[in-house]
Amino acid sequence: MNVRVYPCTLDGEVYAPASKSMAHRALLCAALAERESQVLLSSSSEDIDATARCIEAAGGKVERGKSGWKISPVSGAENALYDCGESGSTLRFFLPVVAALGVGGTFTGKGRLPARPLGELLSVLRGCRVSGDKLPLHIEGRLESGLFRLRGDVSSQYITGLLFALPLLGGDSEIELTTPLESASYVEMTLRALAEAGVSAERTEKGFFVRGGQRFRPKDKTEVEGDWSNAAFFLTASAIGNLVRVRGLNKHSAQGDAKVLSALLSLRSGGAEIDASDIPDLVPVLSVAAAYATGKTVFKNAARLRLKECDRLHAAALNLNALGGKATETPDGLIVQGTGGLKGGKAEGFNDHRIVMSMAIAATQAEGPVEISGAEAVNKSYPSFFEEFKRLGGKFDVL
Repeated sequence: MNVRVYPCTLDGEVYAPASKSMAHRALLCAALAERESQVLLSSSSEDIDATARCIEAAGGKVERGKSGWKISPVSGAENALYDCGESGSTLRFFLPVVAALGVGGTFTGKGRLPARPLGELLSVLRGCRVSGDKLPLHIEGRLESGLFRLRGDVSSQYITGLLFALPLLGGDSEIELTTPLESASYVEMTLRALAEAGVSAERTEKGFFVRGGQRFRPKDKTEVEGDWSNAAFFLTASAIGNLVRVRGLNKHSAQGDAKVLSALLSLRSGGAEIDASDIPDLVPVLSVAAAYATGKTVFKNAARLRLKECDRLHAAALNLNALGGKATETPDGLIVQGTGGLKGGKAEGFNDHRIVMSMAIAATQAEGPVEISGAEAVNKSYPSFFEEFKRLGGKFDVL
């Protein structure tokens, strides 16, 4: 659907939805345990649903109730079909786990997911045979313990997938990173989730050491904290002139996107240089804040954004310029010259949830309305976004 969002002032309280990143991890810990447990989720999304779907494909069971999701552990169904939707986390976490279980399976996906890189991860799955390096692909064989050497600057999801899989193996393993780790906060989230489930992974000088033969023992109930990534949209709304208060966030969270507050504060001084290596998902909405600020803002170390649901660097620059802003792509980032505001116009959603939500927030303080294509993309991570937007006083028409 396309929407036309009108200038308005959002005003009121909103509770952050459940963290998508933490939900993936909590659900997988529960699925790999030896007994039933509950994961308490305040909300879901298409990506979280994809992980639940893959748990059931592997022989587990997910029962959704008002008080939480009851997870029955996977049984290791052989040669199952794992439909990952558009969720990169689901795909990259489950591939090594299925390899460790030795049950084989076929992985599928849609949207841009089949085009997103997998080669680095597949190359280290020793003992396994894979039909190709892009979806759909079939994997068979059993993962062997040992040394896993891979780059740290391609995808932190590769490391997380291995950290879930290696404790299931008979022998000890080591992950050695050949380049510095980017998006380190996502790996920290994984380490915390594993620790809470009774699984240890030790940091080493070059990576991580993981003992084999460990058992997942999550708590009877694991509560998923609020999502800083999605809260960032309404926090940015307030930074550009709206009056939204966001509740339900953990100030001591391991989520890297909790840095949104310091990033927004840095823009008040009239331009800034923002290193996005650990907060890539914030770049689209922070670029909106930069457009409403004054001075030049430089986003760097964000090249991986070109491999997301869309090329987010291109999408952000194109849309800001279409709305009367001044943005320039660089090979690994963006340069936004703040003009203090935007005029309005047409923005392309690129079937990307973060682009759509960023443009909706941009529209609230623009001089004229903003028409956004493909607004249904928000279902990937924040299905209730426009419902909350309207409740806070947001004005839009579905075209």
